Amino acid sequence: MHITRQQQAVVVLLALIIASSLTSFGCYSSTSRRVSEDMDRALTLTLHEQQSDVISQDTIRKFNNHLQIAGLRGKATIAVDGSPVNFKPYAHCSEATIFSLSDQRPATVLWVLTGVWAMLVWYRRQHYAVLPGGITLGGLTYAEAEGRFYAADGQRVQLTPMQHQLLTMFFQSDAHLLTKAEICDALWPKKPDASDTLYTLIRRLKPIVEQHSSLKIESDRGRAYELTVR
Repeated sequence: MHITRQQQAVVVLLALIIASSLTSFGCYSSTSRRVSEDMDRALTLTLHEQQSDVISQDTIRKFNNHLQIAGLRGKATIAVDGSPVNFKPYAHCSEATIFSLSDQRPATVLWVLTGVWAMLVWYRRQHYAVLPGGITLGGLTYAEAEGRFYAADGQRVQLTPMQHQLLTMFFQSDAHLLTKAEICDALWPKKPDASDTLYTLIRRLKPIVEQHSSLKIESDRGRAYELTVR
């Protein structure tokens, strides 16, 4: 299956979104582990020093002093989980605090690139999605007012005069089907037998059409040629 440049641009956009998300989540996860380890260590030291299960303002002060991550001080708290019989203090902080402590610079760079790429994709789709008086088939558009062909990504398809004339005939045909006689009469009216010339023209036009669209030129035993969507 042929992938157009517009589709490739969308794939790149999705890849950037995934990479940005994974990078951001990875930074958050690693920071979350460091924060948990630091809080657990600080709480263990605090409880060991005071040798008491009572959580007081002095406990909080000592806990904050034992925290190695400066950004946690004043934001991490101590709570109690369980009944008085099963006393179990634990330290925790908000997800927002963890996120603010994580190094999101790599993810930010990727998100900026994602935004720029998304704007570029949107611009190209908006700028080239509708061409006045155009005929679109298989991702290839013939702008009749300009007499030019454009791929799905908006780039002009470069064709020789003969290639352009033949492709125009295919697009303007209701069934996108042309007989050998129709083509030869239109392109080489004074040539008695243009079979070899037509074969060469078709052979050279096929890869161009397939490169810029999801179309292909099919032959009916050399008697007729049809432009179809793959």
